[in-house]
Amino acid sequence: MPVQQQLSIKLILDAWDNQIKNANKLLEGLSDEQLMNEVSPGRNRGIYLLGHLTAVHDTMFPLLGLSEKLYPQLEDVFIKSPDKSGHEMPPIKDLKEYWDNVNTQLSDYFKEITPDEWLQKHSAVSAEDFEKEPHRNRLNIIIGRTNHLAYHRGQLTFLNK
Repeated sequence: MPVQQQLSIKLILDAWDNQIKNANKLLEGLSDEQLMNEVSPGRNRGIYLLGHLTAVHDTMFPLLGLSEKLYPQLEDVFIKSPDKSGHEMPPIKDLKEYWDNVNTQLSDYFKEITPDEWLQKHSAVSAEDFEKEPHRNRLNIIIGRTNHLAYHRGQLTFLNK
């Protein structure tokens, strides 16, 4: 693999790591009471965003072909349903543990994926579609999820008052 491709992959993974680090720092500074608040009037609460990000990151395990989800029970509450839909949410303490566990395990897997493997298709694209659209690869999932995390981290900063 050309050095430029390896460098690009490193830059993308570094961006992911930095977003995780910054999100962790923000979450550590927010109290449980703050996480129960809406990020702005009529918007999602912090607890929902924490659960949503955890559930979305958990979907990366099967999407990248790494393993099954660690917390499949989060999908109905935090992906398929909006905040305040009446679903019972896990305690914030548990959600923070799930968040840490999901991201620690993803990080461990990411260290073992070779540059060539990052450019292989992810599980949500067919071989035929991947042949036509090779950008629909594992690395593209990381780019999308990094942007998703940055967006919601920006929302969570409004809780830091």
